[in-house]
Amino acid sequence: MQVEPFTFSSFMTNAYLCHDQGEAVLVDASCETEAECEQVMTVIEEQGLDVQHLVLTHAHVDHIFGCTFFEEAFGQRFKAHEAAVPFIERAEEQATAFGVEVDPPSVPTAHLAEGDTVSFGDVTLEVLHTPGHSPDSISFVDRPGRQALTGDVLFQNSIGRTQGLPETSRAQLLNSVTETLLPLGDDVTIYPGHGPATTIGRERAQNPFVQEALRA
Repeated sequence: MQVEPFTFSSFMTNAYLCHDQGEAVLVDASCETEAECEQVMTVIEEQGLDVQHLVLTHAHVDHIFGCTFFEEAFGQRFKAHEAAVPFIERAEEQATAFGVEVDPPSVPTAHLAEGDTVSFGDVTLEVLHTPGHSPDSISFVDRPGRQALTGDVLFQNSIGRTQGLPETSRAQLLNSVTETLLPLGDDVTIYPGHGPATTIGRERAQNPFVQEALRA
């Protein structure tokens, strides 16, 4: 699986275009402006990719700015965890709280749950429910390829925010990290919602929040 990273908006939020054998999946839509969304479209068009799926790791406003653009471009809705629905229904309220604007996306009609899969090309991504930063947080894992897209759960040297946001749980987040992500294996590369790619092994060894959780 090839992973094309993009970083958009004042939130510096990542979106990922994952592709294999000419088929692709877009993970998150963090592009705040049409010009940012067009950067993704340029890559899709230049590489002749057939976008099979639009998916969200979670529905906080910085991850859904561009949903409507891509839904209209590809004639499909984003898929997300069922718990994303109320966040999407309150998209404008979320945006107002952060002093930004958002074109509210369609409410997902196809929900992704633990154990579901998202397939494109010869790749099958497994869905893992990884709540804590948000109740709808999910991660996507390519086990054979040793890659995972973790949203705002685990970052390089940090973890997802659990203060000042609704429906967060630090204990639940740390459990998602230690019981769901770390067992994937130290050689797994993770692509987070913010910041650079890293590995499970690096975060196990150097991430102070992970180390604290493992000592608890």
